[in-house]
Amino acid sequence: QVRLVESGGGLVQPGGSLRLSCVASGSIFSIGVMGWYRQTPRNQRELVAVITGGSTTNYADSVKGRFTISRDNAKNTVYLQMNSLKPEDTAVYYCSAGRTVPPTYWGQGTQVTVSS
Repeated sequence: QVRLVESGGGLVQPGGSLRLSCVASGSIFSIGVMGWYRQTPRNQRELVAVITGGSTTNYADSVKGRFTISRDNAKNTVYLQMNSLKPEDTAVYYCSAGRTVPPTYWGQGTQVTVSS
């Protein structure tokens, strides 16, 4: 089993920035891909960004050029730097992990609200 604990969500004005962090613990040897997904009450959970152990990344088109995913394997931590935030980025953001995709493990979620 893998436990994922997110931090860093909150309220930010449009155009602002936030950085999410997610620390993995447990059977981390089984983790190949880590990432971030998000969900709103109206929509299904959607991929935001994923990163492999070798730092290959993949982003949703809606966040390309604004969000950056990174990973510190020594700290078992994945980050999501979010810049130029828009109201439509408002969602619960979930950390994910697994040997590959789709993910096997999920964090508890952290709320990101973009509003003036």
